[in-house]
Amino acid sequence: MNISDFLDMTKWWFVFFLIGVTFFPLTAKIFDKFLDRGYVFSKFLGLIFISYTIYILSSIHILKFNQINIVLVWVILSLISLLILKRGKFELKKFTKIIIAEELIFLIMLVIWSYIKGFNPEIHNLEKFMDFGFLNSILRTDYFPPRDMWFTPLPINYYYFGHLYTAVVTKLTNIPSFVTFNLMLATIFAFTFSLAFSIGINLVGKIRKYSQILVIIVGLLFGYIVSLSGNLHTIFSLFKPYNVESPVPFWQLVFSPSTFPNSYWYPNATRFIYNTIHEFPSYSFVVADLHGHVLSIPIVLTIIAVILLVFFEKKISFSKTILLGFLTSVAFMTNALDGLMYLVLILFAIFSLNLIFERGSIKKRILDSFILLIKHGVLLLFVFLSLTFIFNQNFSPFSTEIGVNCSPKQLVDIGQIGPFLFENGKCQTSPPWQFLTLWGFFIFMVTSLVIFLRKKSFLISDYFVIVISLFSILLIIIPEFFYFKDIYEGHFRANTMFKLGYQAFIMLSISSIYILVRILTHVKESIRNFKKPYINLVGYALFITASAVFVILVSFYPYFAVPAGYKDLRINEGLNGTTYLKSIKPEDYSAIEWINKNISGQPVILEAQGDSYTDYNRISANTGLPTVVGWTVHEWLWRGGYEIPSSRFDDVKNLYESRDVELTRNILKKYNIFYVYVGGLEKEKYKINEGKFQQLGTSVFSENGTTIYKINPAPF
Repeated sequence: MNISDFLDMTKWWFVFFLIGVTFFPLTAKIFDKFLDRGYVFSKFLGLIFISYTIYILSSIHILKFNQINIVLVWVILSLISLLILKRGKFELKKFTKIIIAEELIFLIMLVIWSYIKGFNPEIHNLEKFMDFGFLNSILRTDYFPPRDMWFTPLPINYYYFGHLYTAVVTKLTNIPSFVTFNLMLATIFAFTFSLAFSIGINLVGKIRKYSQILVIIVGLLFGYIVSLSGNLHTIFSLFKPYNVESPVPFWQLVFSPSTFPNSYWYPNATRFIYNTIHEFPSYSFVVADLHGHVLSIPIVLTIIAVILLVFFEKKISFSKTILLGFLTSVAFMTNALDGLMYLVLILFAIFSLNLIFERGSIKKRILDSFILLIKHGVLLLFVFLSLTFIFNQNFSPFSTEIGVNCSPKQLVDIGQIGPFLFENGKCQTSPPWQFLTLWGFFIFMVTSLVIFLRKKSFLISDYFVIVISLFSILLIIIPEFFYFKDIYEGHFRANTMFKLGYQAFIMLSISSIYILVRILTHVKESIRNFKKPYINLVGYALFITASAVFVILVSFYPYFAVPAGYKDLRINEGLNGTTYLKSIKPEDYSAIEWINKNISGQPVILEAQGDSYTDYNRISANTGLPTVVGWTVHEWLWRGGYEIPSSRFDDVKNLYESRDVELTRNILKKYNIFYVYVGGLEKEKYKINEGKFQQLGTSVFSENGTTIYKINPAPF
């Protein structure tokens, strides 16, 4: 990491520090039952409060989306937070040590992952062009919604709130987006670790009073498992490699610890079950797409923390319901299915409160639970729908139908009943041994808790862990029976398993470490007091042994993934995500740099159209300037049909190839094209008639065979 990157990272951290300080009074009021008063949550809550406010004000054209107005919103919201400090009693000295510890943890994790990211900073491959394009389009936006850089003049039809809050910090810091893209990935890692740390120390704090050092050590274990662990697939590193296309149980392979890690390839842990995706945060941080499911992690951890707080209070207030409504709304706008999943979890938690904590007959408690659910459920949904209303004016979900996996023939003949689809040939199930490879650690821990709690008094934290564990198990079972219909025919349940399993992994990681600490604490007390018979101690010894093996296996994942994903950590290239272009496409690098320095606003630029996950549409992605049509499969998914993006393919081809100047002029006017880009990929794909662009416009950039023409006059 060079000096420039270090200064950028320091400035970036300092903005988050200031956001945390200014919003801590409000956060401390919300998290008044937490040991740390929710200090580390203040950074993220402050950011999304600022981002959502400027988003709404910009959407209704009251304020432009610029640095001055973002600061104005920040100041106003900070004053509201400070009023809470003035009116309430707040003794900071009680929490100083834990606050300093959490700030250091956040900073250290930010530094660590920023440094690691420097070994492979490229904003290139996989979904990075899409994510970078969203960020750059938002940065060029005056009023929301932002324009789709790959389908002018329509707005983005995707959940982009995470890219928006990234743009907010980018504007506040004045750091270029090709650096903040990577800094935000490091920040999400730091948030994942530190927020899980906070949840963990508050959970174990309900078991018994530990020393501060032990609390911090346990909290670090929570942070590590949530942010860096994998699944039990790492056991294959001890055996001879298997055929990835036809995996077999590890016990059918040759045990070979002497050749560890046996060419173990870390992505296989996320593509183990045929035609599915089952990712987790550690993999996401290595792959480094600034995608919705990653940007949503701090939001869902905040939701989990608020639900934990509700359990600590043994009731839910209307203010907490409103807060949860806000959090689920921004979760929906960041990664749509997350918002819906956590709405269901919140409703489940609300229903559980009376059943768990109220006295009286079971019939009365069930009735009271339904009443509580209706009152708070209506408010929750009202807040959610109200706060997502403006966003939903320009967002159409990619799937509104639910497929039934392995539908009986009788139902296939019917085809559809309401939102439920019964499709022929759509039948994929997970072999039990593969399912246990992915989820065995968590299933073992949850089962251990159930056995452990028999005939024992439940703690408040036990109830919370049971609720999120049951919900998580439901999430990993659902894809065996249902799937959300999308455009991926062969991988029809992949996205369903991916989105549901991702959240289950986060919650079960929290549950598992809590269960481990809960049982180990009891074992220690039992040995000390000689209260348990010998046979119980044998059972506990088996639990400890199995837990140790499982924790080691899941914890070893970064050992494989980080070096593989970051070029063996050999040469640190810094945080500039576009420098790779200097070596592979220097003319594009210079042109992109020129565009970003000399073209303001969002005039349309013509460039070659290409398939998804290729280098095509790199200009629009790297600048935020909208083009006629971008990555095919992405626009197909976003717009609801292949025929929508494909209808523009001939127009782009004619613009580059046609010798008819009048036809070209008409198409330029049709899309309001201001600039035409003629580079290496354009010349590879089209037989370009460049003379007409010289006739219709003026060359404003030319270097190494790449030219940018400005159409003159502008074709309004």
